[in-house]
Amino acid sequence: MDTDPIALDGFLDEETVPGDLHGSTARFRLTVSPTDERTDEMILPCSVADPELAHAVIHDLVPGDKLRVTGYLRLPRTPDEPMWLAVNTLAVLETAPQLSDPAAVATAVIHRYGPYVCWFDADTTDVEVFTETGDWVGTAPEPNDLGELFEAFEHRQAADGE
Repeated sequence: MDTDPIALDGFLDEETVPGDLHGSTARFRLTVSPTDERTDEMILPCSVADPELAHAVIHDLVPGDKLRVTGYLRLPRTPDEPMWLAVNTLAVLETAPQLSDPAAVATAVIHRYGPYVCWFDADTTDVEVFTETGDWVGTAPEPNDLGELFEAFEHRQAADGE
């Protein structure tokens, strides 16, 4: 039975890794969020068998890149087998933002919550928040206040008719 390939958009979760000693295959994890609900978000392991595409995956992609992958979902046949997407094509939809201060990277983390991107800095409790499209949402005084900030932003957007 022939199956059609599936296409998914998502964010590169972490650094890519070679799938073999020669780098002719590659593996990576894609964070897929088909809706803006956190409960719908999943991390999908992906593998690339094409040597040219594997080289590009290993050397050109960085965590945070927004990708569109097309391939075939491989479901486990036994409980100890993983599920993964065998990727045939890959396109970079958006590159991850470049951080200007390399020293800040060591003490800060970017984390994604559905359509929101949060900048956690180890030197302060403040959390700066943007939408995935780059619109400023605001600053939460501490991580526990993120829910209130998201809710206030969504109410402002609803009031503006967006």
